[in-house]
Amino acid sequence: MLPSSIPLFPLPNVVLFPNVFLPLHIFELRFREMVTDALQSDRIIGMALLRPGWEEDYEGRPPVYSVGCAGLITNFEQLENGRYNIVLRGLQKFRILNEDNQRNYRLAQVDGIIEPLNDSIRQAIRRDRVHLETLVTKGLHQAETENQVPASIPDDDLVNALAQYLDLEPVEKQALLERDGLLHRCESLIQLLEMKLMLGHHDGHHGEIQ
Repeated sequence: MLPSSIPLFPLPNVVLFPNVFLPLHIFELRFREMVTDALQSDRIIGMALLRPGWEEDYEGRPPVYSVGCAGLITNFEQLENGRYNIVLRGLQKFRILNEDNQRNYRLAQVDGIIEPLNDSIRQAIRRDRVHLETLVTKGLHQAETENQVPASIPDDDLVNALAQYLDLEPVEKQALLERDGLLHRCESLIQLLEMKLMLGHHDGHHGEIQ
């Protein structure tokens, strides 16, 4: 269960998924304050994607997509200049209900979104895994990249890891995050990769796994 209020870290190009790790370098003063406060409490930060047009009001509170993913700070390093290097592990999706403007950084009232994972969903994702891995491998081959999908990753974690790490547009990742449950996310990811392969749409490193 997520707390009812969490700090928001809005970025224009980052989407976090449950059970996936995200390294971040924190340098803006307001976000350094956010990390300091989080480390002194529950270590939870909510990642939210900025909507298009954010450039006009970046220093303020530009609109974000209403669905994000909360992460737990699992590792941190405070640098001499006050900046931080942190690693977040995705915890749970949330929906923003409203915001509290009392801090320099953004605080949101949120409602956690549970994604059920029962045996039938696990079996369906297991069946889709081969297809998904084939598409990713084709994309890597098309990009002349040698990375392979690690076989040791559990099926459910693989779907979220690919959604986060593949070279997709931020809005495409946001759409995957907003899908209703892991199986629908898996199916949408397959459709997206099939479309990209069919169109031969890549910029020299399409499908690259970081």
